[in-house]
Amino acid sequence: MTASFNLAAHVLARGAATPDRVAMQILRPTGAERWSFARLIAAVRGAGSGMAALGLEPGDRVLLRLGNSPEFPVAFLGAIAAGFVPVPTSAQLTGPEITALAARLRPRLIVAGEGIALPESTAPMLAAARLAAMADLAPCDWAMGAAERPAYIVFTSGSSGQPQAVVHAHRAILARAMMHQGWEGLGPEDRLLHAGAFNWTYTLGTGLMDPWTLGATALIPGAGVTPEQLALLLRRFDATILAAAPGVIRQMLRANIPALPRLRHGLSAGERLIPALRRAWRDATGTDLHEALGMSECSTFISGSPARPAPEGTAGFPQPGRHIAVLDETGAAVTEGELAIAADDPGLMLGYLDAPEATAARLRDGWFRTGDRVRLSPEGAVEYLGRTDDQMNPGGFRVSPLEVEAALHGLPGIEELAVAEVEVAPGNRVIAAFCRAPAPLDEALLSAEAAARLARYRQPRIWQRVDALPRNANGKLDRRALPLLWNPQ
Repeated sequence: MTASFNLAAHVLARGAATPDRVAMQILRPTGAERWSFARLIAAVRGAGSGMAALGLEPGDRVLLRLGNSPEFPVAFLGAIAAGFVPVPTSAQLTGPEITALAARLRPRLIVAGEGIALPESTAPMLAAARLAAMADLAPCDWAMGAAERPAYIVFTSGSSGQPQAVVHAHRAILARAMMHQGWEGLGPEDRLLHAGAFNWTYTLGTGLMDPWTLGATALIPGAGVTPEQLALLLRRFDATILAAAPGVIRQMLRANIPALPRLRHGLSAGERLIPALRRAWRDATGTDLHEALGMSECSTFISGSPARPAPEGTAGFPQPGRHIAVLDETGAAVTEGELAIAADDPGLMLGYLDAPEATAARLRDGWFRTGDRVRLSPEGAVEYLGRTDDQMNPGGFRVSPLEVEAALHGLPGIEELAVAEVEVAPGNRVIAAFCRAPAPLDEALLSAEAAARLARYRQPRIWQRVDALPRNANGKLDRRALPLLWNPQ
């Protein structure tokens, strides 16, 4: 692999050849802020110069505390351009939460957006307004080097415990080329609207870096844009591809979606796309949704695509160039078990920061164990069954929460539903359904519906109405927090 490489230079090379082309538009109901590639590249390389002038050394970490504003991608790519290692974090994190993460990171610089909680840290602060002014500085040189060296750090969602700091190499951007047609169906003429927060790896990759790598346009909803407004923005700004999490797509469908003549398809990731939601999107828009399965440690590597749509109920197929396996506890290949990806995949992380034992526990016998439980079809399609540590075991039967939730989709009076095990007595665990609903639940009706759809051992025994389902900072369901909602009274 090349020893003279820089991720940011790679991402912006096509744009440098078309400097007047629109790289990014920040969308609001009242209009849009347009950035050409020339403006974006000047801002990125100016930010790199400004950070270097503050005394940073190659490899130093830069903690990003920014919202959905242009400063986020400028700071992210600017740090990488100059040889520093940015660490994007959710703007929703509280002071104590970001202080704990910063203690593990030991950043040399913190880029601070207005109104975003900051850590207690001795690192100097760079205000977002000052970062914006750096666009007028002389451009930094691209810090070239080994593609295997650290480029950026992201935190996992914490679905398996404490969030881990995932260190990615500059080569990670090369692996994303497998997604351009293996999932996104993305080309240089596309206008891709991503509905996620900038800090999320799904947004950073699919929403920003992938379009720019191909010279396409990224459309980003501005602060305060609601899911219900997204459909109008798709139409008004001629989006050709939508990327969002299933929860956002569900909210969009509750609004009246206008005709979208330019939209070719949508992309879904972040949590499982149930078949009913995919069908509802098709009915409303006349376009398909293509799901991708991935993780912070390797981004997406299994997906449907416009060229090869996923069979209903599956996440799709391994992207061209990806090598996967489904393994049991002994490491033997099976059709239902833990999903693994080859340890030499170019998109795989370098490791968890300062956690060699945790890294080694995932990397065994040439495979990275993902912790995802899947089922492999005879055609090679992958059906996601949930996290290995999320599997329920009521009465000794192994049950996937995702399969139960899919079967219960569309229950009368239920807007959203998730299931988990709760312990009703010492040693006695049952399935509970936590339901967001506008009115009190008719438990007899719901139980009867569940009995018609599910085997007895898979049916909820408890129906709990809740105001909202617990979600993490990226909007993903926090399944571990569900049992805490159970109110035995």
